Amino acid sequence: MTLLILTETSAGYALLKAKDKKLLKRDDLASELTGVENVTSQLKLKEFQKFDSAAAALEEAAAIVEGKVTPKLSSLLNTLKDEKKISLAVADPKLGNAIGKIPGLEIKAVADSTTADLYRAIREHLPSLIPGLLPDDVKTMSLGLSHSLARHKLKFSPDKIDVMIVQAIGLLDDLDKELNTYAMRVKEWYGWHFPEMAKILNDNLAYAKVVLKMGMRTNWETCDLAEILPEEIEAAVKAAADRSMGTEITDEDLENIQSLAEQVVQFTEYRTQLASYLSARMTAIAPNLTTLVGDLVGARLIAHAGSLMNLSKSPASTIQILGAEKALFRALKTKHDTPKYGLIYHASLIGQASGKNKGKMARVLAAKAAIGLRVDALQDWGDDEANIPEDEKAALGLSSRSYLERKLAGMEGKALKPRGVAIAPNGVSATPQPKKWEIKEARKYNPDADGLAGDEAPATEEKKSKKDKKVKSESKKLIEEIAEPETLGSGVKQEADEDSDSDTEVESKPDEPITSAEVKAIVPSSATNGVNGLSTGAAKREARKAEKDRKVAEKAARKAAKKEKKTQAETAATAGQSEENIAKFAKQCGLSVERYKRKLVRGEIIFGDDGTASAVSKKDVKRLKREAEKKEKAKIKLENGDVDPGSKKRKRGDEDEPAEDDAPKKDKKQKRKEKA
Repeated sequence: MTLLILTETSAGYALLKAKDKKLLKRDDLASELTGVENVTSQLKLKEFQKFDSAAAALEEAAAIVEGKVTPKLSSLLNTLKDEKKISLAVADPKLGNAIGKIPGLEIKAVADSTTADLYRAIREHLPSLIPGLLPDDVKTMSLGLSHSLARHKLKFSPDKIDVMIVQAIGLLDDLDKELNTYAMRVKEWYGWHFPEMAKILNDNLAYAKVVLKMGMRTNWETCDLAEILPEEIEAAVKAAADRSMGTEITDEDLENIQSLAEQVVQFTEYRTQLASYLSARMTAIAPNLTTLVGDLVGARLIAHAGSLMNLSKSPASTIQILGAEKALFRALKTKHDTPKYGLIYHASLIGQASGKNKGKMARVLAAKAAIGLRVDALQDWGDDEANIPEDEKAALGLSSRSYLERKLAGMEGKALKPRGVAIAPNGVSATPQPKKWEIKEARKYNPDADGLAGDEAPATEEKKSKKDKKVKSESKKLIEEIAEPETLGSGVKQEADEDSDSDTEVESKPDEPITSAEVKAIVPSSATNGVNGLSTGAAKREARKAEKDRKVAEKAARKAAKKEKKTQAETAATAGQSEENIAKFAKQCGLSVERYKRKLVRGEIIFGDDGTASAVSKKDVKRLKREAEKKEKAKIKLENGDVDPGSKKRKRGDEDEPAEDDAPKKDKKQKRKEKA
């Protein structure tokens, strides 16, 4: 079987014939084709078909890259129809499959790893294989063709560069952040000099322009702000400047503040210019997407996907949740509901929908946007694209938007919004400019709120600390112990008990009023109020202090009594022992003298028959006590003759008369039998 090699060069197609039919089956193919002599001896040029022009070369190369057989290549292969049993080596497997499908050709295409070494040697020694082809000409033609092919792959067109959109929307977001930071810094900085102006002007651009125009607030009389502010706002700013309470600043401070304000003005103007440029680019590149979701949302979708082509390849479900990937994977991980929308949530059509219909509108809008994206990315308008009107390019988007607006009106049950009105996600119209000239008045104190109608709910008590609760309980006790207040003023007779001066004091009953003597005993007369008999703050503090001192004294007394009792017990336990014997017994027990005394008091020291002392634990002491008690009881029973010491049986005389303790046991046994 004859082996032919198809070689694509920048000058044309070349068919090479191998001298060895089994060249591709050799294991040492790479070493065989190392030199020029070896390559020229193994391969011979059979036929060469030259490209007519650079444009033709570009078309042929683009078709070969895509794995297509062009008419020029087909005409070259048709010359091989007469030959039989031909195997054709090609570099691309897709191209080999396409050649095998050509009708009328019985050619076996070979495209696998074995051809890689062969094509490497052919490209290295191509000028030697094709006569009349110089190395410099090959380099020049290859460079030109590679540039043309790269430009063709990128589909180079000034109106179709979506990279500009990606960069523009990224720069727009960065500008918004920087602009907010700069404007806030200008307000804080200039606010030290003129703090009242920040409450009057809420527009950053107008604030910066006023700073540049007026400078020091003392220039308000000679400064004309009519070009920047309306008349009423200008009057408010000048009135505030006249009575401002700000601090004084130097000319150098003002110069730096004005430099920053100038940056804010320049950034704002550049942001406006960039927004208009982005809108124009979106209208030119993706007219249908812009009509459906708006230029900003469309640009963010393209930037998130990477390019317009990548976004057009995405299904509607992906476009719907594009930008909410984190929430999606969190929902899948935790087995919760997946998000209904991502970046598309900021589209005006979804903003017009109520909460229950937002997810439905997001799904329908994503489906329509997916169709419009494919038209924007894949539609070829031809050479006359510049003369086609924008409405014609965005026809699909306009019809889809009309359908979506009617569907939304049917779901919401309200009138249609006029076309072109942008709606924010909160449902508020975003097309008109926000009110820039709005005077924000400072919040004032409302004295009318102090009045009470009488039907208000009682205020809840705050949680009090334990100390406050204790003081309150003590004061309450003192008040409860006092009877109804007695008037001590002049001209009023005091009620006194006749027996109050007697030597014997009689306790009052709980239900009868206490006498003035008892009051004086409870609360000293110096601590009572002359009007209502209640204790003052000083008296309460004295009472608490006295109570505390009393408790401390009682505690100290108990501690001293306990210590005294312990000392007496140790003295009694060691009464018959000298200090030497105590030290000796403590050493025998392995204890210190103090611990030996404590254990001796508790009965945890046992003396043997030979007079040696040993320490035992509390458990052993209890066990010994129990054994002693058992022996004592057995001894008493033996003396009374109740139990035979050698047997556990009862006496014969007791069998006839059962003991009183056995009666309850028999009753219990009888009950168990009845239950069973």
